[in-house]
Order: sequence, then C-alpha cells, then structure tokens
Amino acid sequence: MALPKAKELVSTNPVVVFSKTYCPFCVTVKELLTKLGASFKAIELDKEGDGTEIQSALAEWTGQRTVPNVFIGGKHIGGCDATTGLHAQGKLVPLLTEAGVVAKASA
Repeated sequence: MALPKAKELVSTNPVVVFSKTYCPFCVTVKELLTKLGASFKAIELDKEGDGTEIQSALAEWTGQRTVPNVFIGGKHIGGCDATTGLHAQGKLVPLLTEAGVVAKASA
C-alpha cells in the first residue's frame, strides 16, 4: 500500500517533501522552501506508522532511497543537493511558481 499512498500524496499536493525530523538535509530543504514562501506538505517518515515502507516504495519508484525526497508539481526533483542546486541556478522558484505554491515576484 505504500507506493499508491506515496503517489497519491504527490498527485494531490503541489509540493511534497518526504523527510525525517532528525535529518539535517531535510531541515535545510524545508527551511529553504519556507524562506521562499512556498507551501509544501512534509511527510515525516520517522513519524509515520508506514514510514519505512513508504521510503522503500520511493526508492523503487524514484531510484532514490535517501531523504529528503522532493517532488514539485508531481515531478521528482531529488534530494537536498538537487533542490539547493536548482535554487542556486535560479530554477527552483520558477518550478514552485508553476506549481502554484509561490506568488510570482513583482518586477
């Protein structure tokens, strides 16, 4: 049931961060999204009863076993390095804007 649950979460939320509360990389990504004013759904796998199963299902689905595992607009982005890398390239905010979770910056 973990894979359908993960896919359902991704398809019904514009931005999903599969995370663990104690993971410093997860904290970095959540802080970045918060700083950018993005609304997102954090799924704390260490607090979910089926967190281990969801993490395994994500590994099967995305090829990524580690957290954070970030999805924007239904697309798999990757982990902390991928997310912060996109931001450094100026590509994260446009993705978030496209997903409807941040307002377009007024020029």
